[in-house]
Amino acid sequence: MVGWRRIVITVGEKIGKTHLTYGQGAAAEIVAAATIGAADYMGLPVSTTHVLSSGVAGIMAANGSGLQMSTVRNLALAWVLTLPIAMALSFGLFVLLRQFVLGCHSSIPISAKPPDGGFA
Repeated sequence: MVGWRRIVITVGEKIGKTHLTYGQGAAAEIVAAATIGAADYMGLPVSTTHVLSSGVAGIMAANGSGLQMSTVRNLALAWVLTLPIAMALSFGLFVLLRQFVLGCHSSIPISAKPPDGGFA
């Protein structure tokens, strides 16, 4: 939500060597919608921005407009790094919150369940 303008400019103007035409934009959106719909049907998590960026890159490559490889490289790097960085941040946040919220000497383990198997 914060960086929407930068994302819109990157997807619309910086992936290909030329600006998107209306037809190219519509084709990329249709491909993105179909891909996201299929992923949802199969229960797979996908990033809508990643899917749309890939669709735009595919449209530009198929049209022969050419790709700005520095932008494509940056997008690919972001895709590769998103998962491990999110994992590391969530791990660190969990450890930090466990330390300060439960205290370091808590006698209740995080995974403890009530004896009857119900909710606490």
